[in-house]
Amino acid sequence: MRIRIVDAFTDRPFHGNPAGVLLLDGGFPPDAWLQQVAAEVNLSETAFAHPLPPGGDADWALRWFTPAAEVDMCGHATLATAHVLATGGLAQGLIRFSARCGILTARVDGDGTVTMDFPTSSLTPLEPVPEVSRALGAEGRSFHDTAEHIGDLLVELADERTVRELAPDHAALRAYSRRGVIATAPAEDPSRGYDFVSRGFFPALGIDEDPVTGSAHTALAPFWAARLGRTEMTGLQGGARTGLVRVTLAGDRTLLTGRAVTVLDGELLTAPEAG
Repeated sequence: MRIRIVDAFTDRPFHGNPAGVLLLDGGFPPDAWLQQVAAEVNLSETAFAHPLPPGGDADWALRWFTPAAEVDMCGHATLATAHVLATGGLAQGLIRFSARCGILTARVDGDGTVTMDFPTSSLTPLEPVPEVSRALGAEGRSFHDTAEHIGDLLVELADERTVRELAPDHAALRAYSRRGVIATAPAEDPSRGYDFVSRGFFPALGIDEDPVTGSAHTALAPFWAARLGRTEMTGLQGGARTGLVRVTLAGDRTLLTGRAVTVLDGELLTAPEAG
């Protein structure tokens, strides 16, 4: 089986967020095998997809696994999958995916830009969580819980420099969210091409830091739209490795736009055992 490594939310190799993509001919193999492949790839997400019969609500079934667990929603691996389908001639225009979080779509434009349509996350204000501030090493200005398919704790920090200089205690963060902790702040200088910054830490899923988390931007979009007074923005996420996510808040849906580049195209030699 052919497997690719795709850098998502970037147009340059070795930037953005890498994802594994494995296209299957038939249905999904056993979960244990999917998890083993994801652990072997050892990226924040590996996407598995197979075509669905024509005439239904979706064109492809899609699942995502971290090295440690399956997740309900993933932006960068969806973008990577759409990129592989488009560049491989298997799909064009609008691609519909059936996933654990419902039907997701990705539109691939002629220049290779991918725009995904995801559900907007709810934001529930929380009382300050001093333990999270201590684990991050920075004082949180506000704390919000996100929707069930995301499960992140969104923490607003003072400024961009504080976000960039975080060196958190990952083990300590593990106890304070269902999925991860997103730290965010306004951009110091929006003329640089982005309006807010963020970093994402997911130690509970075996990922100390995820460079660019598309799904988290379904919560960052309404959070910053309320503060900046507009619905179209660009977020910069990451520490040592960064990427850009263009967001458009459209009520209960959030459009996530980015680019991708394939950096590795190889063969997986170990097939799942016959059931």
